[in-house]
Amino acid sequence: MKEVKDLTKEELWALLKDASKNWLAHDGLWFRAVENKFGIDAAMELDRKAWENFTVIEAKRIMKRLGIEPGGGIPALVHALKFRLYAHINVQETKEVSDTRCVFHMNRCRVQEARKRQGLPDFPCKSVGIIEYSGFAKTIDPRIKTKCLVCPPDPHPPDVWCAWEFTLLP
Repeated sequence: MKEVKDLTKEELWALLKDASKNWLAHDGLWFRAVENKFGIDAAMELDRKAWENFTVIEAKRIMKRLGIEPGGGIPALVHALKFRLYAHINVQETKEVSDTRCVFHMNRCRVQEARKRQGLPDFPCKSVGIIEYSGFAKTIDPRIKTKCLVCPPDPHPPDVWCAWEFTLLP
């Protein structure tokens, strides 16, 4: 039997993808349990609170792992976004990148696509996303301002679930 230390690069990549899927499954199961017991409003409130803390923890761990110093601006943010847990299981892209601005698109979202397969409406994640993306960006660099361009419950194009603009303020 192999140990983690004995895994090949491909096996480690598969392990990372599985761990990311497991994390996301737990997040969804937790949310649905709270929603079923206390209702959608309570679940959304608690989800926002959890993301307010988790996104900072995730950003700090990514920064430490990659040696990103605080205040790295848009280049540091663009790099760090590639290392978030869901970056390994969703399809995302960063566009219009300059030293002072970028636009981030989530083109395929496992949460939204699972809901679609189950015949459920889009998950209204905008209020959570604002907290999540703003907190992540500000942890990377407090000068970064985050603006939601589109996110459910907003209508969105079929190839973009959500889009975020990050601007470096002087």
